[in-house]
Amino acid sequence: MLRQDEWDGWYDTLLRAFGGVAEAPEERETWRALTESDRSLGAWDGDVCVGTAGAFSFRLTVPGGASVPAAGVTMVSVAATHRRRGVLTSMMRRQLEDVRSWGEPLAVLTASEPAIYGRFGYGAATFALSAEIDTARVRLSVPPGTEDVRLRYAAPGDALAACEEVYARTVPERPGMLARRPGWERVGLLDPESERGGASPLQCVLAQRDGETVGFARYRVRPEWTPSGPEGQVLLKDLAGMDPAARAALWRFLFDLDLTSSLKTRGRPVDEDWQHLVSDVRRCGMQVRDALHVRPVDVGAALQARTYQAPVDVVLEVADDFCPWNAGRWRLSGDAKGASCDRTTDAADLALSARELGAAYLGGVSLASLAAAGRVRELRGGALAEASVGFGSAVAPWLPHGF
Repeated sequence: MLRQDEWDGWYDTLLRAFGGVAEAPEERETWRALTESDRSLGAWDGDVCVGTAGAFSFRLTVPGGASVPAAGVTMVSVAATHRRRGVLTSMMRRQLEDVRSWGEPLAVLTASEPAIYGRFGYGAATFALSAEIDTARVRLSVPPGTEDVRLRYAAPGDALAACEEVYARTVPERPGMLARRPGWERVGLLDPESERGGASPLQCVLAQRDGETVGFARYRVRPEWTPSGPEGQVLLKDLAGMDPAARAALWRFLFDLDLTSSLKTRGRPVDEDWQHLVSDVRRCGMQVRDALHVRPVDVGAALQARTYQAPVDVVLEVADDFCPWNAGRWRLSGDAKGASCDRTTDAADLALSARELGAAYLGGVSLASLAAAGRVRELRGGALAEASVGFGSAVAPWLPHGF
């Protein structure tokens, strides 16, 4: 466990591992306040910190809308002077044992290098869409009701409570979303000048209907002038809306900002609705990358915490060398109303590792696609199709922000 008086040296070890660039004071103090010392680990060589790892206390939305306790693995680093000595493996093993003792069925993380964490049982479960939209050429076709939405500017800090209320109401609607604990709302307001890259301070616009805030967008504008005229960029940080019209009104606002010709977004849902409103999707420069990696810490508790969009009754043979308490056969029976998952001696229908189970857990990666890659084996005919449909999600899982 990390002591409060060890935090500065511990955090400096982390910053050095990620390049050594100092953070703005407001960033450093925000992360100091959010660090949960009793859930943080340090590796020490004498009085020198050479390894770091933390775990935030999160609740994660899973298919069916339940909010499930999850350890948000974070701030993981090993000093370059102490590589290949088993420091990371030791911290990961200790951390997962701790997570199990806390009664949290899931561990989740965002990976600086995805190749690192597969060997510890983490599978890429959500993906994020980035886009650079040519708003000088691409138009939006908005749904009915958009004209009923009124927009107004607000100072980001002044609008924080209204924005958080909108966010909280969207959390149950999509797997992968995080219920924010006190203090996390401040992360969305971090706005150090060193990270603006020539863009404006953070700006905020609220979407309102009948006096109620139904959406918001936080963004920056980077002015640019060329011999042919203005070609500024809109840099979107956050956007949320409680219905299609509210979201469309916000997107249209961002598309139409004066003196700009492009809109850059990062980390958005891969199935986000704006893609179906644009006039030319080819001019939207879209890219997809991995986001949240999921690891079942307690297979039985994790699988029965979510629901299944079609009935499933399968026996899973789970391999898990890193968390051996998960290894063995589990009978999963569930549907859209609930599920049970218990140890069994029955013959297995599917064989997979904890990593593949984590990848499929939120419904964004199909068991069938993992089987096509040789990562899941079907042992009973028809079991793969049944389980693959059941594990799916009607909406793509999405991690709304990093940690």
